[in-house]
Amino acid sequence: MSRMDDFEAFIAIVEHGSLTTAAHRLNRSLQSVSRSLAALEESVGVELIHRTTRRSTPSEVGAAFFNRIKPAVDEINDARLQAINQRSEPAGVLRIGSPVLFGPNVLMPVIAEYMRTFPRVEVDLQLSDGFADLGAEGLDLAIRIGDLPDSNLKAKRLGALRRVVFGAPSYFARCDRPAHPFQLSEHSCIIRTANERPGEWTFQIDGKPRTVKVAGAFRSNLMTSVYAAAIHGLGLGFSPLWQIRHLVDDGLVELVLTEFEPAPVPIHALWQEGRSSSAKVRAFLDLLASRLELKSL
Repeated sequence: MSRMDDFEAFIAIVEHGSLTTAAHRLNRSLQSVSRSLAALEESVGVELIHRTTRRSTPSEVGAAFFNRIKPAVDEINDARLQAINQRSEPAGVLRIGSPVLFGPNVLMPVIAEYMRTFPRVEVDLQLSDGFADLGAEGLDLAIRIGDLPDSNLKAKRLGALRRVVFGAPSYFARCDRPAHPFQLSEHSCIIRTANERPGEWTFQIDGKPRTVKVAGAFRSNLMTSVYAAAIHGLGLGFSPLWQIRHLVDDGLVELVLTEFEPAPVPIHALWQEGRSSSAKVRAFLDLLASRLELKSL
């Protein structure tokens, strides 16, 4: 077993908190990972990992050692992957994370073209609206909508997405269209209760972001219910445009207050340091940047 294998085993143990999980991620046996850790600790002469029956955590020395060697190991692996993949065709399993609705509705056309172009690649699409831990979940890259938290991940901005107010023609046949966000107090608004601040919608008013309180008789925790309620004329909804583009195109809902839309929400592709050197990741990032259609969203 090489010293690089020992380093990679140690890094995986720290990142996943378990020798068993580290072995699974590295596609090695538990005994092999355990031997790598023992060999590394013997070479430095100090315990790097505190082991219990439930968790493996780095010692103080181990944490400092991890912070020093991980960037170096990433750089070595990056250089090795660049050399290997310079002329190689993408192959293997590409693990992608995406928001629940965005993946099937917007990302799938790009994934389908990618898989037709590179038939040796399999795609594992994981859907979640949370900010997943790419390392812990074994993702090669992820699509994230919203402002990014500070992290050591690499990011490529893909564009920005509008947020809009909408209602059904049947609702507007009964109620006047609002001409200003402050008029929403006179309207029935459909509230998503799972929002961090339900009943508060943000607009751009006089060049500044302003929050407007809204209320209505129908509320739900899921956006799919909000859309259904709006289609049936129960009130006005507030949503990312990409989620209702098909409803607008089919004439089931109409947009209002477009001149007061809040600032568009950024969307990024994220990946770990060194992963972009993988031919499968690099090819998908290139295709995503050229094919993702966000201009009407």
